[in-house]
Amino acid sequence: MIDWPNVTASGHQELGLKPEELQKSKCVLGFIPVIYYSILLCVGVPVNILTAVALSRLASRTKKALYYYLLAVTGSDILSQLFIIFVGFLLETAVFHRDVPALLLHSVSAAEFAANHASIWSTVPLTVDRYVALCHPLLHRQISYPARARKIIAVVLGLSLVSGVPFFWWSDMWRNSDPPTALDTVLIWTHVTIIYFLPCSIFLVLNSLIIHTLRARQRQQPCQEEGRPKSAPPLRLGKTTAMLLAITSVFSVLWAPRTAVVIYHLYVSSVHRDWRVHLAYDLSNMLAMLNTAVNFFLYCFVSKPFCGAVRDVVLLRAGPLYSRRTLPHPQAPTNASISSLYSGNIKRSQRDSTPLSPRRAKKPS
Repeated sequence: MIDWPNVTASGHQELGLKPEELQKSKCVLGFIPVIYYSILLCVGVPVNILTAVALSRLASRTKKALYYYLLAVTGSDILSQLFIIFVGFLLETAVFHRDVPALLLHSVSAAEFAANHASIWSTVPLTVDRYVALCHPLLHRQISYPARARKIIAVVLGLSLVSGVPFFWWSDMWRNSDPPTALDTVLIWTHVTIIYFLPCSIFLVLNSLIIHTLRARQRQQPCQEEGRPKSAPPLRLGKTTAMLLAITSVFSVLWAPRTAVVIYHLYVSSVHRDWRVHLAYDLSNMLAMLNTAVNFFLYCFVSKPFCGAVRDVVLLRAGPLYSRRTLPHPQAPTNASISSLYSGNIKRSQRDSTPLSPRRAKKPS
């Protein structure tokens, strides 16, 4: 997904150096990106693994589709950290200095794009699920269940894998001194559309509808206040909705600089020629990769069940063996009525078959 070689070139006329020598110029930030990505990898991967274990417990315990979507986001973040940060930057660039076969280089680039697309687009089904839950609650009860969530996640991951294939031909923005070709233009616009413009548009529309619905309910609340009991809680923004808004807002903020720099590189000044664009690209990549490690802290800040699950995992405590909802809701009233009738019939038959006591026998019938 991201071309990690950090080199600059001040011009082909500088000291009469060859293009190969110009490609070996030092990074503007020096070793700061290496230290930053190493820390991010050492912190982000264990934190995301802990998040995945905690979400797995919550998913098996509550049988809610929400936790399956969050688990897909976490798994995609782990893939992004492994392919983009560990393989793409630390191994290929910092260790081997991009001195690897071209086929391997392009294959890793396609895998990086696929992991990045999966990390971003796994949030879209979560947003749709929250929108349906708040704006169409009756429909949400019918269509939102773990089996369907797993199918949707499988489709999203499959499409993300396929969408990374065209980026096998992604050009090296740092090393390529030639102007962007028509293929580069198509790939760059496809990239920024997939990773930013399209998902952010979906987030903006659905989150706006969610907020509009909540405000409409709050405006209707004073009219219904007389008929409501005093102990009824007021309508407010739920923690799950707040967590969704936080996840999508953080993504939009952290990925906006990189999107702007890529478009600037395409039309104004090349990363390879301008050290300022190079510096902006480095910093924007660092911000974008930070998005793969912040969700854990958002979950802890918002969700008490998640904090409890994390505490159980850290302390090596087993969670509940059974789910709180052992029977489906539609079957509970039916079973209750059947059991009530059955027990009533048994009591009635026992009463009819029991002989009258002497005290009752004396009463005239």
